[in-house]
Amino acid sequence: MSDGALAASGITRGFSGAKVLHAVDLSVPKGGVLAILGPSGSGKTTLLHILGGLLRPDAGHVELPFERPAFVFQDPLLLPWRTARGNVAFGLAGRRLSRAERLARARSMLVKVGLGHSEAGLYPHQLSGGMKKRVALARALVIEPDLLLLDEAFSALDVGLSREMQQLVRLDAQERGVTVVLVTHDLSEAVRLADEAVVLSGRPGRIVTRLSIDRPSRLRDDAFVEEEIRRIAGQEAIRDAFRPTLSG
Repeated sequence: MSDGALAASGITRGFSGAKVLHAVDLSVPKGGVLAILGPSGSGKTTLLHILGGLLRPDAGHVELPFERPAFVFQDPLLLPWRTARGNVAFGLAGRRLSRAERLARARSMLVKVGLGHSEAGLYPHQLSGGMKKRVALARALVIEPDLLLLDEAFSALDVGLSREMQQLVRLDAQERGVTVVLVTHDLSEAVRLADEAVVLSGRPGRIVTRLSIDRPSRLRDDAFVEEEIRRIAGQEAIRDAFRPTLSG
């Protein structure tokens, strides 16, 4: 699209005869941050993979006007034979950069996610779950993506570190005009990070409500987040979407 927006219309997808998503429409302006919320099994990850071009929908269409998309998967998927620094530098392998420059950029990005020299030389089996998540985020950010897709990217981090990583992503979006789509089960994460959120129903996932968070992210203090969560959680569509079903 000429305005650089990510747009999806009529997205429907199933697996082995079971429909997972039904007629999903959404758009994200260039530099916008969209959160996808919903109960377990609602098709959030499937939708994210379709928006990133990793899966084809059975019906519908996606406009992807991006040159450098980057994913952070729920499983960090680090290369076990490379150090943390090597995993981040691997994202730059296709660039016309010297090995020294790739490693220097990797070290710099690891520092931004809170991993220093000693952690940079560790292999994935030596890293905690939270460290692996941060390496995966650094690997995505180091390529300077124009589209960043996050699948529960902050779920293994403690509260303080999670907020720091969310702020890093938000600043990157603001400074470089990066479009961000994140899947999360955490309302507070959506309120802190997103401009807009869509809530999927239980399977098959369809959008049951859309939420706008209008306050600038720098002004979203704890009091605002708590108040906004109470407001959102009180909506009937939200309660219905997250109500346990017989199918689980």
